[in-house]
Amino acid sequence: MRVAIIHYWLVGMRGGEKVVESLCRMFPDADLFTHVYRPEAVSELIRSRRVQQSFIGSLPFPAKLYKNYLPLMPMALEQLDLRGYDLIISSESGPAKGIVPPPNSLHICYCHSPMRYVWNMYHDYRRSTGVMKRMLMMPAAHYVRSWDALSAQRVDHFVANSQTVAQRIARYYRRDAQVIPPPVAVDDFYIEAKAGGSETYLMAGELVAYKRPDLAVEAFNAMGRKLVVVGGGEMLTEIRRIAGPTVTVLGPQPFAELRRLYAECAALIFPGEEDFGIVPVEAMASGRPVLAYGRGGATETVVDGVTGLFFHEQTVAAIVDGVARLERMTIDPQAIRRLSERFATPVFERRMRAFIEASLSDVVPQRPRPPALVSVGA
Repeated sequence: MRVAIIHYWLVGMRGGEKVVESLCRMFPDADLFTHVYRPEAVSELIRSRRVQQSFIGSLPFPAKLYKNYLPLMPMALEQLDLRGYDLIISSESGPAKGIVPPPNSLHICYCHSPMRYVWNMYHDYRRSTGVMKRMLMMPAAHYVRSWDALSAQRVDHFVANSQTVAQRIARYYRRDAQVIPPPVAVDDFYIEAKAGGSETYLMAGELVAYKRPDLAVEAFNAMGRKLVVVGGGEMLTEIRRIAGPTVTVLGPQPFAELRRLYAECAALIFPGEEDFGIVPVEAMASGRPVLAYGRGGATETVVDGVTGLFFHEQTVAAIVDGVARLERMTIDPQAIRRLSERFATPVFERRMRAFIEASLSDVVPQRPRPPALVSVGA
């Protein structure tokens, strides 16, 4: 069986690329297709596979400007020749699923989220751009949105990384989805025996507007409590500007340092609404509780009152109140760690393999059939 894995772009190692790694382990002979590929930015496992770029990778400065080429990506995907592949797995968050599948292939889409910038977060992205870019964005997003909904019909089966994303798939694509949470390398993290006495909180992840890192910084400024911020992104300069004397902004950190910070922090602060949210699970794998905004994927990973607490308004006051409640909570690091193991990489690979095998057991994938053509005589 020939297998093709389609991923939107390979320019770093985040949650989507961890899914690609698991798929590469499951299908060692699979070929990878993507829009833009930076070998130095991905893992050795991904580099060991044959990777083919769409024509986006041949455009000027693709590693830097790839998001600006979004309107061309539907056309680029449709130029990929996938004849001869029996199983196609698309990893979707940017445009990836819109390939033209061969007639006798099975196409499974693992969806991290329908494209946020044209669907559920379109108006947030539009407001954050300048006037000229906003004018260009409106017709481009309209075109991409229409194509994206239509191309969902080229998928035989959807798999969503959370119930939150499954609901978006149903809303925007009118398709059902099986929920299989993404892999988390739980065994890479450890419990620090002295962490319970720490007074330093942690916020980790990409510093972008929808994750609301500004809320956490402003809350800890107001409390005069210690917060360490880890991560890069478009808001890094702003976060450094607004950070008070008790807030330390480290920027991007190597994995070994991030792992230590997880293990030694008092708790993780998670103020944004995520599709799934791997960061809270990594903190839980370190035996540390999570104070999370009570919407999105965090509600499917954090167990309220056991592995952490929720706050229900994205305000400074709500975070301040949440910290006070969290400090009155009894913490059991071993219990928190055990609950994180539900999301371990072997669990993902076992569930994904079972789903694919069940789908392949249908000799002919069931697709909607067009109405029969009717010939009308004179």
